[in-house]
Amino acid sequence: MTIHYQLALLSPYTHEYQVILSLPNDPVTGTCLTLPAWIPGSYRIRDFAKHLSGVTACDDQAAPLTLDKTDKQTWRLAPSQGQVQITYQVYAWDLSVRTAYFDQTRAYFNGAGLFMRVLDQADQPHQLQIPTPEFAESAHWCVATSMPAREVDGRGFGLYQVENYAAFIDHPFEISNHRTIEFTVDDIPHRMAFTDADEVDFARIQEDVAPICAEHAAMFGELPIQQYLFMTLATADGYGGLEHRDSTSLICRRDDLPYAGLKRQNKAYDQFLALCSHEYFHLWHVKRIQPDAIQSSQLDKEAHTSLLWFFEGVTSYYDELALPRSGRITVESYLGMLAESITRLMRSPGRARQSVAESSFDAWTKFYQQDENAPNAIVSYYVKGALVAFGLDHLLRTHSQDKLSLDDLMRHLWRKYGRTGSGLSERQVEKEVAWLLQTSVEPFFSHYVYGVTELPLAEWFADFAIGYQLRPAQSTQDMGGYLSLRALARPEIISLGAKTQEQEGLVQITQVLHGGAAQLAGLAPGDLLVAIDGERCTPNRLTALLNRKSPGGSLKLTVFRRDLMMTLILQAMPMRADTCELWLLDDSEADPAALSRRESWLRSSTHDHPITIG
Repeated sequence: MTIHYQLALLSPYTHEYQVILSLPNDPVTGTCLTLPAWIPGSYRIRDFAKHLSGVTACDDQAAPLTLDKTDKQTWRLAPSQGQVQITYQVYAWDLSVRTAYFDQTRAYFNGAGLFMRVLDQADQPHQLQIPTPEFAESAHWCVATSMPAREVDGRGFGLYQVENYAAFIDHPFEISNHRTIEFTVDDIPHRMAFTDADEVDFARIQEDVAPICAEHAAMFGELPIQQYLFMTLATADGYGGLEHRDSTSLICRRDDLPYAGLKRQNKAYDQFLALCSHEYFHLWHVKRIQPDAIQSSQLDKEAHTSLLWFFEGVTSYYDELALPRSGRITVESYLGMLAESITRLMRSPGRARQSVAESSFDAWTKFYQQDENAPNAIVSYYVKGALVAFGLDHLLRTHSQDKLSLDDLMRHLWRKYGRTGSGLSERQVEKEVAWLLQTSVEPFFSHYVYGVTELPLAEWFADFAIGYQLRPAQSTQDMGGYLSLRALARPEIISLGAKTQEQEGLVQITQVLHGGAAQLAGLAPGDLLVAIDGERCTPNRLTALLNRKSPGGSLKLTVFRRDLMMTLILQAMPMRADTCELWLLDDSEADPAALSRRESWLRSSTHDHPITIG
């Protein structure tokens, strides 16, 4: 039995798709259908059913059938004989990688937001028919997807089929006039489809992304796919990605992509390469190596797990590490990226309140639904998770006399869980590390995964022959980075201790950090800071006005809260030492074992596991 869906692109001006679902009905009990409430890889309840309208049912003679909605995302079809059709419309106006979008410039969708699941028949083959819309030829639209085609035309419109519902919703579609480039990794075809990206150096992207993919494949020792597709939408100001088993959807800024003739290294482009690297790593880690809770979820409610720090954090660790390993960026540039991540962590007071395990478990309600107090209450399982992954790499190397590393753990997990499809239980990572090292690693996990002990970063970096220091920021844009000059005289800068945004030419407080000057002065989120010491305060003048006083002095703030004027006194406090700088230690400064460890850490996996690129 095959479950058949037809997707029609109704009108780009109403932004609606029409779905027609055909299936045999149960003549005794009827059929139950449901739509996911969330999409794998994005841990927030999104209630996709809110975008559905006009849901009707009929039999194969076009006679109406009773279809009752039993909850926010579930429908019960009355018993009948033979085939039935369920028809509904889906509003598609979300430009993100998570749901669906449709206008006269492009059509994009994820199956989780469009296609009802037929309960008790989810393991049957699923087909998708996409008829060619009337405007496709004149608009030069083509289909980009990793879903296996059964019978399609030259533009990709036609019939697709997969083995079950889980696979059916794991192949997003980009339908537009996109630009495609191709390469192979170990003879596996890879494609990159770019939408709204003009005057881009596609040859350079091809030259850079292929070795990154090869680096990950070499580290795991195999590439478990038949094809892979990167889908990238370029926008004025966007960033993000969502992983799938055989593809990924990305959004980036147009300025992140290299233009023809760009010779120098570019931080924005490096960030795009890291995004590609991150999502590609997920084809092993998250899409095949998975937590039990995610693997067994029916997508109807939250699937809580304390392991997101490991799955997203380890991926975030490797997404940047693969760049110098594959020769795409210099080691100095990589350390600069790593230093900026540390700075982000150090500017998050919530790291003292929430562990990465707690951050993982509460991602649904805290990390993905942040409010003005978020910096004080939570920690990112991406940012801190990546640094805990570095600590885990340090642990494996130092406790094994450099015979083991995090690479070995990942290969071990791939063989034991990824290949077999077995899910990881909540404490399994700790057990697998202990098994590799043949010793307890409880203190590491107790302190840094389940606890909020400050990470001993200086110690860890020293063991990799890397210098580490924290200093006060020199401006609101100062994120630290690679230290090329050791002795620099830096003036003290006064800290507001709050995050701000421009509001009609004034400074609006958006977040107040625990223990900072703003909190001690009584500032609150939403306040409009209109004057400092009687002088009008604008976003461009804020830093200068704050720095008229030396540390220890006081400033009179004029503030509007709920349209009432207040006067507050702010004590001038210097910037905290929360800005990270890293540098390479030379032979005279580092232990030979640390220098050797650093060389091994940065060495490409392709040295031991050659991968062909074409």
